[in-house]
Amino acid sequence: MNVSGSNGEKSRRPPVKVLSSQLREATGESAGSGKTELRIRRLGGSGWLTVSVVWMQGTVVEAHTDQNSVLLLDETGNFHITGVNNIPRGKPCLSPGKYVMVMGIIQSHSPEPVLRAVKMADLSDNAAMHRKMWKYEVEDLQHTLS
Repeated sequence: MNVSGSNGEKSRRPPVKVLSSQLREATGESAGSGKTELRIRRLGGSGWLTVSVVWMQGTVVEAHTDQNSVLLLDETGNFHITGVNNIPRGKPCLSPGKYVMVMGIIQSHSPEPVLRAVKMADLSDNAAMHRKMWKYEVEDLQHTLS
């Protein structure tokens, strides 16, 4: 599935919901444009997806606003987010224990995934439900993408 603007801009893939383990186990490289594209194995199915912009959810483990980064944990492991000081309304999300959503551009995937944040949102008010449903949402989306 590709998205393209009416101004003839290059088509780009929409963000894909992923787990940190999928990024850690991915294969990929920097594309000619300098962006990282990874091939991840679909959750709960066979086949592969190519991703460069992802949507992840996790609990804030450590916030380092002086270093413009945060460490998050999902059910499959840690992942790092950079550029957090540049996100509007991102700072209230950065307290340890908060459950957050982050959309970001993949910077690297090994030894731990690193994303440059594009958007963050605090999901702590209903964290139990978000946490419980996340893996199913990831699997459902990945199953429907071609």
